[in-house]
Amino acid sequence: MIKIDQKAVSRKRNITVGFFFENARKPFKLKLYSSESGFSRKINDQNLHRPGLALAGFVETFSYDRVQIFGNTEMRYLAQLPDPQKKESLNRIFQFDIPCIILTNNNEPFPILIELCKKYSIPLFSTTISTTKLVYLVGDFLDDQFAPRISIHGSFVDVYGAGMLFVGKSGIGKSEVALDLVERGHRLVADDVIILTKKGEGILMGAGTSLTKHFMEIRGLGIIDVERMFGIRAIRYQKRLEIIVELEVWNDNGNYTRTGLDEETVSIQDVEIPYIKLPILPGKNITVISEVIALNYLLKHYGYDSSTILQNRLTQKIQNKSDDNDTRGVDYFEHDFE
Repeated sequence: MIKIDQKAVSRKRNITVGFFFENARKPFKLKLYSSESGFSRKINDQNLHRPGLALAGFVETFSYDRVQIFGNTEMRYLAQLPDPQKKESLNRIFQFDIPCIILTNNNEPFPILIELCKKYSIPLFSTTISTTKLVYLVGDFLDDQFAPRISIHGSFVDVYGAGMLFVGKSGIGKSEVALDLVERGHRLVADDVIILTKKGEGILMGAGTSLTKHFMEIRGLGIIDVERMFGIRAIRYQKRLEIIVELEVWNDNGNYTRTGLDEETVSIQDVEIPYIKLPILPGKNITVISEVIALNYLLKHYGYDSSTILQNRLTQKIQNKSDDNDTRGVDYFEHDFE
């Protein structure tokens, strides 16, 4: 079985507002209204907060350490307040260490709001995106940033739409199998160091590192750039992990499945992933077998399990006590000699 070093599991504790703005500015259409002096502030929570109650005066349960979203409700509430009360309401929440504020629905900030944000060095952003959509988009972005991650050594390939991770001892041939699959039209996700990010309860997303990306080491040849060599259609930047294939040299005493009825899984960050131990022998076409593994996984995913169906046929034959074991598998067709 695969042994995963649990020390490799990591989780970001915070990100800066500057990092958030740099990566979220274009996709979320963010416009900066204050200065960049507050870009060093930390975002410590992937959840978002709408401070309607805090603006009205109730700050007992104010989640100040989250990104604050000002939607139509908050902005219209502030708009109907006289300037002195508006300033008092904003000062009430600005006494807390707020990471940043985002105005949604193309709302323009009040001059008092801009003034106070600059005074307290709180980044103020605005976007044309609706509140509901922005909460989903920013929440997904922050969830990805704060998600637990683990690194594992292997080669990760998208084979017929199934994310297949090849693992095994160094020099066993993981990269060579991945390269052969790419040459046959499949897509490389990453080689050598794979970063697995847990998304939700049962999903692991795999990607390469920002340094190596789609470079690959082939022993005896050196480093190659798969994207430049095979084109953009030969790569993808991330893929859900669905199958783990461990390559090992054939062992006469090894325990290898013959029927596939007993499915094995391996747990990575409490997510159960189908696991196959694949022995290597001279002349064995690992690439074709890998394609068959992917296709078989897809068949099972859509409700067809070959092993179970054959077992049911055998069980039915035994129960019927039929002795026609030599019956041909095809019906007679006259003059069909091909």
